[in-house]
Amino acid sequence: MSHQLLKGKKGIIFGALDEKSIAWKTALKCYEEGAQIVLTNAPVALRMGEINKLSELCGNAPVIGADVTNMDDLNELFVKSMEYFGGKVDFILHSIGMSLNVRKGKHYTEMDYDWNARTLDISAMSLHRVLRTAWDLDAVNDWGSVVALTYIAAQRVFPDYNEMADAKALLESVTRSFGFHYGDKKKVRVNTISQSPTRTTAGSGVKGFDGFIDYAEKMSPLGNASAEDCANYIVVMFSDLTRMVTMQNLFHDGGFSFTGVTLPVIEQMGK
Repeated sequence: MSHQLLKGKKGIIFGALDEKSIAWKTALKCYEEGAQIVLTNAPVALRMGEINKLSELCGNAPVIGADVTNMDDLNELFVKSMEYFGGKVDFILHSIGMSLNVRKGKHYTEMDYDWNARTLDISAMSLHRVLRTAWDLDAVNDWGSVVALTYIAAQRVFPDYNEMADAKALLESVTRSFGFHYGDKKKVRVNTISQSPTRTTAGSGVKGFDGFIDYAEKMSPLGNASAEDCANYIVVMFSDLTRMVTMQNLFHDGGFSFTGVTLPVIEQMGK
C-alpha cells in the first residue's frame, strides 16, 4: 500500500542491475510512493542487466549510463537528470560495490594492490565523487537525502568478505565527513544503511555467502531483513520523516548487530 511518502520528490538511483538488486526494489518502491526517478549504472552493467525493464515499470524513467569513477560522466548524469526533472533532485541512492580481488580469488593477505585501488575507487570513493558532483552543481535541494548501502563487515571481521570490508569502512567514513559539510551548507543529509546479507547478484559472489545468510538468520532476533524491507527503509530515509538524521550508519539487520549469541546458534554449535 502506498503512503505517498515521496510525492513530488525526484531522485537518482545508482546500481539497479536485475530484480535481485536492492536498488531495483528501491526504485520500484520510490515510484510507488510518488517519486520521479532517473536510473543509472555503469555502461557495462547496463548491457548485462535488465534495467530497461525496470524503466518501464517506473513510468519509463530515463536510463543514463555513468562510470562512477569518471567525473565527466557524473557531471553529465546530473545535468541531464536536472534537465529531465526541470530542477534539482531530492534524493540519491548509492548502491555500488565491486571487488576485483574477490572476483579473481585473491586472499585478503595476498591482495593485488592495483586491483584494491580500483575496488576502493568504485565501491567507496565513488560516493565522494557523486557528492562532490552534486555539491559543485548545487544539484540537491535543501533537506535532500543521500543513502549508501554498506555491511557490518566494516566493523567486524568476516574473513571471506575480503577487501570489501575496507571499502565499506571507507564508504562510511566518507558519509560522515562529506555529510558534515553537506549538512552545514545545504541541510542535505547523508547516511549509510548496513543491511543484512542479501541474495543479490553482487553479494552472492562472496565466498561462503550461503553460510553468511544462515548464520545471520540464526543470530538475528527478527531474522534477516529482506531486500524489500531495505527498500522500505530507504524510502523512509528519503522522506521528510527523517529530516534530522544525518552522518549515521543505520543497522537494518533484524537485530544482528547488537546480539551476542542466540539459542539456535548454540544448538547448531553443539551438533
